[in-house]
Amino acid sequence: MFKLLSILLVGLVCESAGVVLLKKGINRIGDVNGYTAAEIFRVIKSGLTSQQIWLGIFFEALFFIGLLVLMSKSDISFLWPLTGLSFVFATFAARYFLHEHVSPVRWVGVVLIVLGAGFISYSEHAREKPAPPASPAPVIAK
Repeated sequence: MFKLLSILLVGLVCESAGVVLLKKGINRIGDVNGYTAAEIFRVIKSGLTSQQIWLGIFFEALFFIGLLVLMSKSDISFLWPLTGLSFVFATFAARYFLHEHVSPVRWVGVVLIVLGAGFISYSEHAREKPAPPASPAPVIAK
């Protein structure tokens, strides 16, 4: 269980780093000034040459790889709700790295997400463990 939660934690950090880098990269590109072919080409070219956007994609890919590993080893009903913690990590990252204002209502939402993740984690610990399979009776040779 510790190993799974560790992979999830690293994945969530990667996901938040990816989101922050993508946001910084897109902010550097600037606003889209219309939908002309030249403007669309400018935005695409700027995006393809942005180191921050490529780093953001890299960190998002790391998160996705970690998620695939976790899906292969745990119940989706346990894992998927815990990925909601990415909203918590992203909120803190937005506050501290992007200097965004986070309203008290959003902080309440963050607390509710953490509480929900706690309930899900607790349910995994409280779940009845399946009984080990009975060993077959020994065969006595005549």
